[in-house]
Amino acid sequence: MEKLFEFGKTVSGNTFTDRKKETEKLVSNFNFGVNTFMVSPRRWGKTSLVKKVKELTENDNLKVVYVDVQRCRNKEEFCERVASAVLTQTSNKIEEWIGHAKEFLSRFSIGVNASPDPMTEMSVKLQISPKERSIDDLLQLPERIAERKGFRIVLCIDEFQQIGNYPDSLQFQTELRSVWQHHEYTSYCLFGSRKHMMEALFDDETKPFYKFGDILYLPRISANYWVKYITDKFKQEEKQITRNQALWIVEKVDGNSSYVQQLSWYVFQRTTKKVSDRTLNEALRELIEQCNDLFETKTDDLTAYQMNFLRAIANGHHTGLSSAQIIHEYHLGSSANVNIIKKSLTDKDLILTENKEIYLADPVMGLWLQMEP
Repeated sequence: MEKLFEFGKTVSGNTFTDRKKETEKLVSNFNFGVNTFMVSPRRWGKTSLVKKVKELTENDNLKVVYVDVQRCRNKEEFCERVASAVLTQTSNKIEEWIGHAKEFLSRFSIGVNASPDPMTEMSVKLQISPKERSIDDLLQLPERIAERKGFRIVLCIDEFQQIGNYPDSLQFQTELRSVWQHHEYTSYCLFGSRKHMMEALFDDETKPFYKFGDILYLPRISANYWVKYITDKFKQEEKQITRNQALWIVEKVDGNSSYVQQLSWYVFQRTTKKVSDRTLNEALRELIEQCNDLFETKTDDLTAYQMNFLRAIANGHHTGLSSAQIIHEYHLGSSANVNIIKKSLTDKDLILTENKEIYLADPVMGLWLQMEP
């Protein structure tokens, strides 16, 4: 049975909605080998978009490799994860990618992690030597395979901002740029869920990745698209939801793609024939309660000043947070203290700045804060 609303994972098929303009741009970048930085807050659909474009563009002449480096703690793990993805996703047979590993990575000890489940992707385990030359071999791997096999590769690296946390991060960024900028058969799509960290990598002219490629800021999906999407899904199952009720869902979660789908599903589950206001409020309460433990964990070590700052944003104050009135009303200390609070909460990925306005990174946290006693 087709899923009506999908959340908590990348979406595809009929649950992938809108993003027409961004899809066209990314398809063009993939086809013409343009490096791309893609930036947006968490749960706005970056990974789903990349995987959609992978489906649209991949063919015998273009291989799109996707790899998530969120759990990589240093450059060795990063290079190993990327090399494993390149080897396995550019070959059709085990013998072929093992052959490529032996041909291009002869100085490495190579192991294969296989599963009896045919749906589980195999991976390659590489024993990296401490020599810097070994890192260079891994970084050159996609280019060498692409040139050898006569196709181009787009290497898509999810949670790329993690490299900012590695030991000797700046040196590693310089290594990556110095190798990747010379690749002719390989282009790169670099994206991640921590907006401020991604921007720090490419938006600073002193950093190695400055002007490395095209920058794609992923905007919110239009409320009009979401309203049509939600009402169509309800109608498909012979249930009634008005356009205003669908808009209420979108606005309550600030257009966050994942939460729109999740809250819509909770409303749908509670509806027999026609959505009521009571149904909407009960569904919203369920969503907030489900996130309660997560938000308590995220805010457990915050100071009173930091919590007050979050409450101010939750109550609709997105600008003027350094004004005397807001400082007095929310007990923020001083304007200098507000700047310290803002930087700390940004680093903790709890707030983000859009067009000089400050928002909570997670819109449901704002609803949770409003419900706090």
